[in-house]
Amino acid sequence: MEDYLSEKEQWEWVKAQVRENAPAVVLAIAIALAAVFGWRWWQAHVDARALAAGGKYMQMVQALEHGDRSQALVRLGELERDYPGTPYADQAKLLAARVYVDDGELDRAAAELGAVAEHSKDRDLALIGRVRLARVQIAQGKAESALATLGNPEQAGAFAGRYHEVRGDAYYAKGDKAAALREYRGAQSAGEGSEGALLELKIADLSSTATAGAPAAKSAAPAAAAAAPAAAAAAAASPAAAR
Repeated sequence: MEDYLSEKEQWEWVKAQVRENAPAVVLAIAIALAAVFGWRWWQAHVDARALAAGGKYMQMVQALEHGDRSQALVRLGELERDYPGTPYADQAKLLAARVYVDDGELDRAAAELGAVAEHSKDRDLALIGRVRLARVQIAQGKAESALATLGNPEQAGAFAGRYHEVRGDAYYAKGDKAAALREYRGAQSAGEGSEGALLELKIADLSSTATAGAPAAKSAAPAAAAAAPAAAAAAAASPAAAR
């Protein structure tokens, strides 16, 4: 009988605990369910937003493919208004910058690229925006600003080679051939210049100039470094150069 009463008392204790703690248990379950369904709703919302932004970006690309600049810029405005801070809005700005460079509107191109360089949440896109902005600044005759925009190439990660090369172009535009050669060699060491053959020509020409101690010979390399900034800006703004 004593064992029986002991089991009965234990059962009564369990029931009392359930009665006392049931509201807290139910609340904990409700919170957990709300968190799960809330997270799923948020993920679905993010996915839907990214899909819609991607659709707008593709419409912009298609408009440019058909030569409809005005329609492409309308899509850019919609992306900036409805999907700010998304990678698609940033890529649309990069694409718009290419359009502006092609049309000789370097100030507007610089504005779009500066926005990506300063505000993109995607580090790679920000780095791309910065190097392209520097190219445009060189084309504008603002070599010093280009150097300030690029900063330290060692902080550019996989883009360090491009940063070195564009810094070399900026120094060449300033007339500092020794610094330009140093940066071109840095780009070569990093193995990520924009065009290997052109980079080698720049290095070869400046190296021969330094050895001879005379003005640079009339070769394609320095001419490319001095006269190509606008074309380089256009090439850098193309989607193919995005990564």
